[in-house]
Amino acid sequence: MLAQDIQEKAKKRIDSLVLLKPQSYHEINTVVRAYKRDTLLLRYFTEQSEKSNYFIGLAYGYNQLGSAYRNLSQYSKAIELHKKGLEASREADDLEFKVYSLNMLGVDYRKIDAIRTALDYNQQALELAESVKEPSDELKRSINVSLNSIGNLYHSLEQYNLAINRFETSLKIEKELGNMIGLAINNQNIGEALEEQGKLDEALERYKISLSYNNQVNSDKGRIICNNSIAQIYLKQNKPKEAIALLLPALTKAKLLKDKFIIAFVEANVGWAYMQLNAIDKAEKHITRSIEIGKKQGIPRITALGTKRLSQLEQLKGNHAKALTYYKTAIELEKQISSTRNIRYANDVILRYENEKINNEIENLRKDNEIVKLKLKKNRATLLIIGISLVLLAVILFVFYKQNQLTSDKKMLTLEQTMLRSQMNPHFLFNSLNSIKLYIINNEKKNAVHYLNKFSKLVRKILEASSLKEISLEDELETVNLYMHIENIRFSNKIDFTIDVDRDVELNQIKIPSLILQPFLENALWHGLSSKQGLKKIDLHISKQDEEFVVISITDNGIGRAASEKIKEAKVLKRKSLGINITKERLKNFSKDYLNSFKVVFVDLVDEEGNAMGTEVTLTIPII
Repeated sequence: MLAQDIQEKAKKRIDSLVLLKPQSYHEINTVVRAYKRDTLLLRYFTEQSEKSNYFIGLAYGYNQLGSAYRNLSQYSKAIELHKKGLEASREADDLEFKVYSLNMLGVDYRKIDAIRTALDYNQQALELAESVKEPSDELKRSINVSLNSIGNLYHSLEQYNLAINRFETSLKIEKELGNMIGLAINNQNIGEALEEQGKLDEALERYKISLSYNNQVNSDKGRIICNNSIAQIYLKQNKPKEAIALLLPALTKAKLLKDKFIIAFVEANVGWAYMQLNAIDKAEKHITRSIEIGKKQGIPRITALGTKRLSQLEQLKGNHAKALTYYKTAIELEKQISSTRNIRYANDVILRYENEKINNEIENLRKDNEIVKLKLKKNRATLLIIGISLVLLAVILFVFYKQNQLTSDKKMLTLEQTMLRSQMNPHFLFNSLNSIKLYIINNEKKNAVHYLNKFSKLVRKILEASSLKEISLEDELETVNLYMHIENIRFSNKIDFTIDVDRDVELNQIKIPSLILQPFLENALWHGLSSKQGLKKIDLHISKQDEEFVVISITDNGIGRAASEKIKEAKVLKRKSLGINITKERLKNFSKDYLNSFKVVFVDLVDEEGNAMGTEVTLTIPII
């Protein structure tokens, strides 16, 4: 009976509100915020607003209902309700509610990884909000939601510095407004971007700051998210006990909130923690739950994460074939989430927004200049000032352009120098010269001359290629052949090295970065074959994937990466090899006009029983 009285009292308050028809979010929220989690009362409010043609109230009601369903992970329902909220705000012709509705739709689509649609809505919201010269506090909050959402979308596109920039801008406004929830959310988001950049200590500090704000506002949801993130850092630092102590209480509380999105992420991390603790059965149970939620709720990001964890679990169990299958499935899911078309579209939208913003600023400057011209009656002095300003602007832009170009060139030069040092490393030079010395000492003049000719030709080609950004694939193969010939002599000619080129590949027409293949061959020699007994083989195969990409695969029958890593760990003096990482960075610069569309994939080759049969590395490079 008591509950019924409360319901009746609430309905009377709502009726009075609808009768008064306040026009601001704050006035409506003062009355209705107590019922935000009660979908029955929210529906009653929307029904009464509709009957009274109270469109502002209708917009508020639909948006709150949409948020309530989103918190329950019912994203389709949330999208439907937020679209109704947008429609009502347009009927009311209210800018603040339009911005609010657009932002809510952006958040809904982001939750289901629909990056393109989410970015469209949040950009629309931000552009509309920034059209107001002196925004109200409520509009400032909406601007923060836009900035925060766009930051999260930049994060999804792996544009972490852009994301942090948006979050920091939002953070400043939240500090002005004294909004602790906003401060908590932005610190959490900055932490996530820093974590993706590998800055774990900085990320941990941000998560702890976010947790402190969530404790101050007593937000269970915020605490769960923060503790899950802190635990994730601990897992990356191989501290599973500290992680599990945070994750298990967080999982219990997440289940009480019924937010499937959060539950799934916590489940995945609990599984990861048990994996590190070698509790295989428990790990599998939690990871499987995470995948089930991801599939049921239509959240591919969660499904991909869970599948990747399953791959790691099967690897731990020794089921390498199964682990590889799960890994391939996870990679395929990740590709679907951020396909090339999706990324191109999103980047275009980002560019369009930034350009429009600059154009608006330029247009405003132009109008200001027109006013000045009219006031000074087209005075020649004004024209001169404008001319000088334009020249200065051009000079400044030119300086910035040259500075950026110099920075890029410097980075490229550093990479090339580092690569040259890798190619001409002291070990290789010393050992090669030592081999020549031994031939001379043993009076093997013919071998000494032959070896010296090969060695000098290789050094000349390396030095010539190091001054070029790109060389033909034909020249690269000639250099590689010389390198392998010299290294083979050092291996007593026991290495069977072959180069196989498909007929449709025109070697002299295809350009690649100079000296790009040697690090992979060196890796195969010294990590794969140096410790192997018996027949030693390296096969280099070149083919065309299509008219846009060439595929280069290097296959060895060595001991495999796992065994090589064990040997490396056992050594007192560990040889630090930077060649592969430098090569990837050079390929990234080489293919930047193609959205970094190169690939470097290492595959461990195993037989039916899971024994190592060697390693295959495949390079997919755009044809320029």
